[in-house]
Amino acid sequence: MNKSKLIILAICMMMDTGSFAQNKLDYKLWYNQPAEKWSAEALPIGNGRMGAMFFGGIKQDRIQFNEQSLWSGDNNWDGKYETGDHGFGSYRNFGELVVDFNFTGDPVGYRRSLDITTGIHTANFTLNGATFKREAFASYPDQVMVFNYTSKKKKALSGKISLTSAQGATCTATENSLVISGEMPNELKYAAMVRVIYQGGKTRMEENSLIFENCDSFTLLLDARTNYKPDYKAGWRGPDPLPIVEKELTLASKHDYKKLLIRHIQDITKLTKAADIEIGTTDATTLQLPTNERLKNYAAGGADPDLEETMFQYGRYLLVSSSRPGGLPANLQGLWNDSNNPAWASDYHNNINIQMNYWAAESTNLSPCQLPLIDYIIAQQEPCRIASRKAFGENTRGWTSRTSQNIFGGNGWEWNIPASAWYAQHLYEHWAFTQDNDYLRNTAYPAIKEICQFWEDRLKKMPDGSLMVPMGWSPEHGPREDGIMHDQQLIWDLFQNYLEAAGALGIDPEYQKKVVDMLLHLAPNKIWKWGQLQEWQADRDDPNDQHRHTSHLFAVYPGRQISMTNTPDLAKAAILSLRSRSGNYGINENTPFTVESTVGDSRRSWTWPWRCALWARLGEGERAGIMVRGLLTYNTLPNLFCNHPPFQLDGNFGIPAAMAEMLMQSHAGEIQLLPAIPKNWAAKGSFTGLRARGGYLVDCSWSEGVVTSYRISSAVPRKVKVRVNGQVKEIDTTVDSHLTHLDRLKKS
Repeated sequence: MNKSKLIILAICMMMDTGSFAQNKLDYKLWYNQPAEKWSAEALPIGNGRMGAMFFGGIKQDRIQFNEQSLWSGDNNWDGKYETGDHGFGSYRNFGELVVDFNFTGDPVGYRRSLDITTGIHTANFTLNGATFKREAFASYPDQVMVFNYTSKKKKALSGKISLTSAQGATCTATENSLVISGEMPNELKYAAMVRVIYQGGKTRMEENSLIFENCDSFTLLLDARTNYKPDYKAGWRGPDPLPIVEKELTLASKHDYKKLLIRHIQDITKLTKAADIEIGTTDATTLQLPTNERLKNYAAGGADPDLEETMFQYGRYLLVSSSRPGGLPANLQGLWNDSNNPAWASDYHNNINIQMNYWAAESTNLSPCQLPLIDYIIAQQEPCRIASRKAFGENTRGWTSRTSQNIFGGNGWEWNIPASAWYAQHLYEHWAFTQDNDYLRNTAYPAIKEICQFWEDRLKKMPDGSLMVPMGWSPEHGPREDGIMHDQQLIWDLFQNYLEAAGALGIDPEYQKKVVDMLLHLAPNKIWKWGQLQEWQADRDDPNDQHRHTSHLFAVYPGRQISMTNTPDLAKAAILSLRSRSGNYGINENTPFTVESTVGDSRRSWTWPWRCALWARLGEGERAGIMVRGLLTYNTLPNLFCNHPPFQLDGNFGIPAAMAEMLMQSHAGEIQLLPAIPKNWAAKGSFTGLRARGGYLVDCSWSEGVVTSYRISSAVPRKVKVRVNGQVKEIDTTVDSHLTHLDRLKKS
């Protein structure tokens, strides 16, 4: 991938004039053969609500597709919200669109690719002297998926189009459309329709398929919906989906392919181009290799900073593709699923997984993509209140949830009692990064206060006057007992966030006093026997424990109770705990820390990003860099999907957040530039469009690990503390009151 520099910005801010560059953002995954394995090789597109996976076959183009609200199970009409064992259900495969071509012979020059800036999937090849091109994308503005087939040779396209339901519905054909429509056992209605628009040749019906003959080109528009509505009071049901699908396809059909493409690109690039990183230069020979070969070479120890940059952008692309305003949040698999019995129901796991899905939303400038998670939390409040009252007493105020949740208010496996506090962090962080006080007042604050009230009633007062979370669990590790550090840290975070939110709004002074008192009496973190940060109240931590979870380090990341700046002793203890969890490295400083030394249980797709972010917060750039390499070496598939195993996407979503923490941090009362970059990133680099708490936008360039230029902007003039090259300064921000970051770059 040869990245040319498109835009140079002149910067002069409290230092010598410097410059940093914006890449052309032509990140692509590409391969020289069709895919065979769905999770490992097929390539994804999505518009936040629908998604598709492409195999890129030549004689048969197979497209598996999903719509994020197609869930089995019932609505727990009998009221058993707290158990989740009656009709919890799972996320389901919607179906397949298959295009069979009447081709003979073997192709040459085959290439399939996914542009993760524009969200366009392509497959190109030459067959019998004719060049064929296929393009596909999922449009958010037009709410359809678009598949375009062309050839430079006239009348070269003939074959059959089929639409198959994975839920047993029968396909019916009209002159230019295929339709499937049915109802799940839980009375959830679903429908999908494909409409064909062709140039040259003709189409005709044949049983449940469409036959196309001698076409110059044709375009397929696909839409799929259910009658799910994110509203407990409405029984989670809305209007029939088929009329909506028909209307959306009719509106989309009024635009030709070029117009649909332009509208899509204009929409998606506002998000995908909003942030970028440049951390090194990959050699020209490596850049010419297909993605799967580059990944193999990298896993063998090769250098490929461009592949690391691609992984950063791929996580952002997947979030854009599976989480857009008005839809559901990304689940364990984003929204891509080819099974009716997916691992863990492809549900919402709230003991780190769904949270990790959204760690990058604010810091990497994808704030709108966090809104589906916020909407989901608000929609789930009432069923979670009911579940909480049944589990903890009818007078329980507020709510929490079990670890596993579905879209119908169902709570499944294992109570995760601090879950509500962790959800509250996301409610707060959206405000912390955006400074949207209307959102804070109307949405986040009422929910955060109610969660505080749940914990006000639940905290246990000990004989020494301290407050402990009763009967907690350090997911998924150890016994249930009082005062485990993971739970204590989450409640500290909840109370601290509440106080900042209430202070910003200037409301509830009496309740603020109550929360301050509880915050001051929370049982604190402990450093004990071998200098580690304790996981439990009892000092039972084993220095040889290699458990995949590091739950007691929540206070380091994504929390902020422990930092190198404000609590250095606790941070040093956290370093020792993290070293002990990192496989063979143990607590012996003389043992080399390498990607190979992290073994066994620690090699999980979501573990690498969490530990990468932890090492970054602890100022350990080399070790953070090793975590990036570990993810790509051990838990990344040829299509760059992360593999737990089995396949799940929190590793993809989490790694851009962790890499952003290596480059810039804003959790400790200041903006810190380059807090944890490894040596192989230090020679020369830049980032643009990263976001900092307080409503700031940050750009930066460096050389030999030293910041050479930076820019911090905000909507109104502000003073902000920035730590740069070891010094803390208070500077005036650049005002960027009405332009988006991307528009500012274009106009510079």
